[in-house]
Amino acid sequence: MNAPTVFGAPVHWPAKINEVPKDIFDREDVFRLELERIFYGPEWHPVAHTGEIPSIGDFKTFHIGERPLLIVHGQDGQVRVFYNACAHRGTLLETNNRGNKAEFECPYHRWLFDSTGALRGCPGKEDFSPSFTMEGSGLAQVRSAIVGGLIFATLHDATPDIDTWLGRTQPALMQLLGGDGRLKLLGYQKVSYDCNWKAYVDNDGYHAPLLHLAFKMLNWQGGKGSQYATENGHIAFESELKVPTNNGFLRDPSLIAFKGSHTSKGSVIVGLNPLTVMTKHLDMINVRFAVARSLLKTEVHYAYFAHVDDDADMVRHRLRQSSNMLGPCGMVSMEDASIFLRVQQGNRTPGNAVFQKGVKQEHGMWFDFKQNDEAGNLPKWEYYRRVMGFIREES
Repeated sequence: MNAPTVFGAPVHWPAKINEVPKDIFDREDVFRLELERIFYGPEWHPVAHTGEIPSIGDFKTFHIGERPLLIVHGQDGQVRVFYNACAHRGTLLETNNRGNKAEFECPYHRWLFDSTGALRGCPGKEDFSPSFTMEGSGLAQVRSAIVGGLIFATLHDATPDIDTWLGRTQPALMQLLGGDGRLKLLGYQKVSYDCNWKAYVDNDGYHAPLLHLAFKMLNWQGGKGSQYATENGHIAFESELKVPTNNGFLRDPSLIAFKGSHTSKGSVIVGLNPLTVMTKHLDMINVRFAVARSLLKTEVHYAYFAHVDDDADMVRHRLRQSSNMLGPCGMVSMEDASIFLRVQQGNRTPGNAVFQKGVKQEHGMWFDFKQNDEAGNLPKWEYYRRVMGFIREES
């Protein structure tokens, strides 16, 4: 049997390590199992950054899969993650994306919760069941952790500690987050892609200089670098930042100026399995919070940050780069949306998707790659296969 019994048809996973079955991008039964085993399984998910909720009472709502979350900077200074559901009958508690509140009131029966999740009021409690207590009826809290200001949540009790889970990607993550994680939010660009979440996140190092025409138009060549992966599917790129020269293409070349101080590893990309991509390029700091909304809908919130110590000129510079360079309609990355859709549509044909660039062997795994290899995605796919319980065919 090649797949769990809940499936209508088995998933046939090819024997070669560099091949992935196309049909997993377009099957509702696969997506339902992914929710249970991956999104609600023993994984950490970045859901916010402290720079989005810097003040007491600040909150943000988000989703992991189909489960709504409420992230709150409590009155005691602690950041907590709750299920965004009233502890009474499960009504969605907060509908705003962000805001500031001292209390959260459910509109259905007017149960009132403070910013630490404690129940503060509920009409008619003198007639409640014998076992009811105010103390035991607060909001359901979700296990969370903070690294470099990035707030992680997990919906599973068996998830390893955050340092173990991040593994060798943690130094690159900290560098990307400004070194100390002390960031402030500049703003968002939000987009919904008509593709399966795996089509969105399967981006690789091979495509960048070939797909994105702005690199050629700006005569922008990448510096030397490398990529590496972890056994649980994370990937990181670290490379020398080569600042593009003014070739006359841009009317205002200050848009692509670099005002930082270190170029040796000035370009950093970290992809955390399953669905979060973060980039630091030139002076941009970008975290892409993503949600698998459905089988064929992936929502991505491109969040842009400055460092809290930046002066006004640097904040403005980061803002201009962020909004113009690498967002969903950015000068460099605007082709991505079209490719995500075309990958989704093309993978409805029979057979397997085959990785070639950087593939050293076809029946074993390795974790260090050249900068522009597409093989860096293979550890993620192998981890996915094992978590999902798909059996690899014999060679």
